[in-house]
Amino acid sequence: MLLRQICDVKNNEITIHLPDSFPHGKRVLVIVDDTILSKEDKLALLKQAVSDPLFQADVKEIGDDFMNIDHEAV
Repeated sequence: MLLRQICDVKNNEITIHLPDSFPHGKRVLVIVDDTILSKEDKLALLKQAVSDPLFQADVKEIGDDFMNIDHEAV
């Protein structure tokens, strides 16, 4: 079972409440990701990508890969 929760941190600790339907295994993998961004933060990062040369090179490479098949009929 895959369970995704956003937890509040209190005194550098988190508590994860597992649902009753959770299998009673003895081990789980916990990944801590503190990069929860708001929609505005994500849009700001996208706007920065417009002037990022590495991002632009990636977009061009993808476009080049699909250029030849864009004209094919299905």
